[in-house]
Amino acid sequence: MLTRVMFTVEYSKSARKALKAMPRNVAKLIVDKIGAMAADPFAPNNNVRKLTIHPGYRLRVGDWRVVCLIHERALLIAVVRIAPRGEAYP
Repeated sequence: MLTRVMFTVEYSKSARKALKAMPRNVAKLIVDKIGAMAADPFAPNNNVRKLTIHPGYRLRVGDWRVVCLIHERALLIAVVRIAPRGEAYP
């Protein structure tokens, strides 16, 4: 029997600040999507893609982008940045 292990999610200070600044319904949707990603980060229906110019991954939630690092050995997803589509990538 195969057991699923959930990844732990850690938010950076700027990511937490962005969640607090946005409308509550949008923040809830983003947190729910990050939670679904924590169950299986590499599932094909997660809208998760490897970034080419950044060492992390991006999760697309509507017009919002969540930039994160996935540490497979530590079972950790570090949410680095949450921003609108045009401002998400440094």
